[in-house]
Amino acid sequence: MAGCANSNSSPSSAAIAKQPDAAGSGSSTTINVVAAENFYGDIAKQIGGDRISVVSILSDPAVDPHEYESNVKNAVAVTKAQLVIENGGGYDDWMDKLLSASPDPKRVVLTAFDIAQVKLPDNEHVWYSIDNARTIAQAMTDSLKKLDTANAATFDGNLQKFNQSLTGIQQKIDTIKAKYHSTPVGLTETIFLYQTGPLGLDVLTPIEFQKAIAEGNDPPADTVAAANDQVNKREVKVLIYNSQNDAPITRDLKRAAQKQNIPLAYITETMPPNKSYQTWMLDQLNGLEQALASAAK
Repeated sequence: MAGCANSNSSPSSAAIAKQPDAAGSGSSTTINVVAAENFYGDIAKQIGGDRISVVSILSDPAVDPHEYESNVKNAVAVTKAQLVIENGGGYDDWMDKLLSASPDPKRVVLTAFDIAQVKLPDNEHVWYSIDNARTIAQAMTDSLKKLDTANAATFDGNLQKFNQSLTGIQQKIDTIKAKYHSTPVGLTETIFLYQTGPLGLDVLTPIEFQKAIAEGNDPPADTVAAANDQVNKREVKVLIYNSQNDAPITRDLKRAAQKQNIPLAYITETMPPNKSYQTWMLDQLNGLEQALASAAK
């Protein structure tokens, strides 16, 4: 399982994308895009529309992304891709191996972790920040415009629609923060810290516990004891649970929360089927809001 990583350097044009030597000619052929994760593929499709064809490699929320191993089908898709979108930051190193196996100087590679403006220490889950989603979508748009100059206006228009659609998510975050700011919550791993901060929630679970679970390691014994004590003593009002990383230690914590009638709010690491990035984020926030409301009764 890949470990967490971070970078303190600010994004540069080189970090944002490895661009081809010349802008695209705007031909009638569609642009082949490969996204390491389905949420990036969804955002790219919203911007590119019928001008692009997208293959998203990680698309099953039942699979732990950290344990994923690429295959021949993935390798073939990458060889055909004109644009590749990966998360980086140590999250999907298998994509770097696929890229190295089929070098192409004309291929554009976007690394979301390098593009992201909002970064938390040792936390590569940058797509959970709405601000980062805007920044990454802008980089996708810029790359598509260079690959297909004739449809630049279409890409710009689709980006504007995407950004407008994030307004509802931000409003939901603001609503929850206004009502439940400082509510103590438990968190099984680091992924949701990109939203608990803007939500103003007070995460009590030891950060060492969260990091270990995110990396597929056993947390230090004292942090396991602390996390369970917080639940058993009802110090946390809601347990935010990543159902995609259902380890024995977190299952025990979930059972303890259920025994104490502490509401659970479920999240996933990759986007469930038949969702868009926006509906995925909003559905999870709605579930969290319901759990917080239940805890407040």
